[in-house]
Amino acid sequence: MPTIFDELLDRFHAYLAGFGDALVKDAVARIDWKMPARPLEPHRLSCLRYLDRVADLAPPDAGPLARFVATHGGDLRWGQTYNASDFGADFLTRYGWLEVFGARGHFVNDEVAGGLLILGPEIVYPDHHHIAEEIYIPLTGGTEWHKGDSGFHVRAAGEVIHHPSNVSHAMRTGKEPLMALYLWRGGPLAQKSTIPGTVAQGRA
Repeated sequence: MPTIFDELLDRFHAYLAGFGDALVKDAVARIDWKMPARPLEPHRLSCLRYLDRVADLAPPDAGPLARFVATHGGDLRWGQTYNASDFGADFLTRYGWLEVFGARGHFVNDEVAGGLLILGPEIVYPDHHHIAEEIYIPLTGGTEWHKGDSGFHVRAAGEVIHHPSNVSHAMRTGKEPLMALYLWRGGPLAQKSTIPGTVAQGRA
């Protein structure tokens, strides 16, 4: 009998399979979706309070995934990289990620990691970079994204955002929370991101 984790993986895959973007299609085609499950205990975070709002904001194609996560979020293993000394205690109350598959997700994959990032309203996720190439797809719109030497630009839900290896990037939310799907590949899947100008490091 399928578990909620199997259904999470199925919905994650189904959402990605609907994209015609060449970068996303290539990434999806390279993933072996028959992954072994990894038993993990649930871990809740303060940022889960935004899940219902995320589900309300998500466009129809992202709705099944967003609503499923909102319904079952308390049964999943959410993580954080940083501590209060990195970006402040308030940041931690509005930040978290769920790794669906990868080096430490609900499913084992040593080649690519995939998951969901949550950022609450009115916060900045500062510049960081990592060896792995990263593909982001926001499930909610309105967040400003920055990459390399460019300024911040508002990105819509469903846009494909590509961060090549070791290119610095940042996010800045407005009045609404962000949920974004991510894929990491081409580098160490559990490597911590480098935060310019600090000793502290963290990952997506």
